[in-house]
Amino acid sequence: MTNKEVWRVALEQSAIDCSCAPEDFLKTENVITAAVGDPRARAYLPRPVECDLVSYGSNVVAQVSERVRDAVTGYVNAYPAQRAFETPHLYVLNDALAPFGLKSCYIAEYFLPDVDAVRAFPCPYEVRLLGPADFAGLYTPEWSNALCNDRKHLDVLAVGAFYGDALVGLAGCSADCEDMYQIGVDVLPGYRRRGVAAALTSRLALEIFALGKVPFTAPPGAT
Repeated sequence: MTNKEVWRVALEQSAIDCSCAPEDFLKTENVITAAVGDPRARAYLPRPVECDLVSYGSNVVAQVSERVRDAVTGYVNAYPAQRAFETPHLYVLNDALAPFGLKSCYIAEYFLPDVDAVRAFPCPYEVRLLGPADFAGLYTPEWSNALCNDRKHLDVLAVGAFYGDALVGLAGCSADCEDMYQIGVDVLPGYRRRGVAAALTSRLALEIFALGKVPFTAPPGAT
């Protein structure tokens, strides 16, 4: 897979998520779409949404319900694309949504891999590839970024770091949509800052590519 293919897959999935065309994210003018809710959208996204703003850098694609269309259109057209996702401008959006009983909620930056730079980083502990049967008993708070208790059926693969028989780090991926798998990672406090997370996520990214899927990630708590 090439970086061009990764970019294409990401744009196509975002278009499904946002009820628009892939090329809409590459325009210089903002695009407003009607929220319809596609069953192919990423599994953790509510369907349909009242207001969802997405940018790949050149513009904002706003997926909205009909009742907030005018308010959100006015907001995104008032600022450069990158400023629409920052405070204090988000307070303006909150004020515009307040009459509808709404306010801004989740904000996240999503990261795609550079295919030419992805490699397996070394780990100071034994690394094991795990399947669903191996991590079935790991749906506990310390592994809540790597595995999702609410959508267990989507967790397809994990990579664990073991110190002897003790699991000290875990990266897992969920099949949140057809062509893209999201990576989450947890490392126990006493084993952090030793390269464990980098080793696990890099190994898992390579495994995802081997399945013909695109790995992606977001900050903890963003989804």
